[in-house]
Amino acid sequence: MSLPLDGLRVVTAAEQYPGPYATMVLADLGADVVIVERPGTGDPTRAFPAFHAALNRGKRSVALDLKTDEGRRGLGHLLSTADLFLEGFRPGTMARLGFGPDQVRAINPATVYVSISGFGQSGPHRLRPAHDISYQAAAGLLADAGTEPPASDLALGDLSSAMFALVGALAALRQRDRTGTAAHVDVSMTDGLVSWLTAQLVPAANGHPTPALGSAEPAYGLFRCADGRRLSLSVAYEDWFWTPLCDVLGLGDVRDLARPERLARRDELDQRIRETLLTRPRDVWGAALDAADVAWAPVLDLGEVLEDEHFRARRLFTEAPYRDGADFRYVAQPLVFDGDRPGPVAGVPEVGEANADLLPPLP
Repeated sequence: MSLPLDGLRVVTAAEQYPGPYATMVLADLGADVVIVERPGTGDPTRAFPAFHAALNRGKRSVALDLKTDEGRRGLGHLLSTADLFLEGFRPGTMARLGFGPDQVRAINPATVYVSISGFGQSGPHRLRPAHDISYQAAAGLLADAGTEPPASDLALGDLSSAMFALVGALAALRQRDRTGTAAHVDVSMTDGLVSWLTAQLVPAANGHPTPALGSAEPAYGLFRCADGRRLSLSVAYEDWFWTPLCDVLGLGDVRDLARPERLARRDELDQRIRETLLTRPRDVWGAALDAADVAWAPVLDLGEVLEDEHFRARRLFTEAPYRDGADFRYVAQPLVFDGDRPGPVAGVPEVGEANADLLPPLP
């Protein structure tokens, strides 16, 4: 298929998670993504080969030591042909190496520049080191979490900033094509998480209570069944889900409770739902909930996700060559264009394998 970003040249020095995830999507969509890696070791995530492979399929690798004149000349050459440049270092690092936004603009005024950092390019905390749990903490996501880390290892700050980097990059490329001006896009992991709390922060900022759309409901949570497997119910404020749920569970005496009454009796109703679900296996309940059109889903582990009939029907898992030519199983690009999923179309490059193809000969 003809891919949406065919012909787009992306150069990225953004390591670890956010930059590689963002550029993975760009590569799947047809962009020629060139990753600039440290000679020898490459991106630090190469220490975890499958993790690295998951994010770096379909790209080309150039090894450059940006602390040397030769390495800086090499990056300058790459940027002279780049539509988009991404970097993920602390503010000021790339400028000290000679590749800040104004310096890159002098090399190629058509290159859109995207900076991904923990706290953004400005502000008193811009140089603070942190990882994902700290970005979540600073953004307000963990205020009610207690002293233990969240149960999920999903790196929300990394992934949200990757998505905001994608949106910013594509918007800036559209602006460049319309006006001729290539912008510098400042992506902050914490800013993105604060934005995701918009529905909670705006009411708080204006003196209004935060609406409890789901978490306060008796049928909104994870529940165990007779076979030990779990399911989720996501009956929020909707009476049209509560009524058939009660019919399925045999709770006819409370099927007509309006939402205020359900909230007032939350603990009692939650306990009754839990006790009832423990009487039958998950598949039995699942079939009944589907037939009644109730909002629910099974709680799947990673192995079950890989074998799930729905994801298989949607062709969400695919294979592409790894470095040695053997097939490697990947999560396919989640976007579907006219019924087709673009990418991955190639595997993972060795560190610096594209140096000879992309860099000029040494003087």
